[in-house]
Amino acid sequence: MGPDIVVPTGMFLMVLGIVWVAVNASMQKRKATLKVVEEAIRAGQAMTPETIRALGMPRKDNNGDLKGGLILIAVAAAFLVLGWTIGMVEGEDEAMYIMPAIASFPGFIGLVLVGFGLMGRKREASE
Repeated sequence: MGPDIVVPTGMFLMVLGIVWVAVNASMQKRKATLKVVEEAIRAGQAMTPETIRALGMPRKDNNGDLKGGLILIAVAAAFLVLGWTIGMVEGEDEAMYIMPAIASFPGFIGLVLVGFGLMGRKREASE
């Protein structure tokens, strides 16, 4: 195995390791919180949502889809501007065609997330 294979593989494994550590730490924290809640319920204590949140359980963010969607739309717009700029500076029309194609992926996903966020707000308002 030559160094030309080891370096990219090491970089890829490092990213996977960082993600694994972050996810594993989050799971351990959640398990510990749930164990504390379970013990309190066994002891007969009333658990209110405020108490559970104070122990560290995350609250559901209702704006998560909307924020994520708008960020992805901004990324898509940045790709469009990058393609336009490369086309203007280099004089190559190919960038003006390739970058919108790349921008379509985050752009369409962002539009769907914004739609989900707006539908969630309408549902909460009607309830």
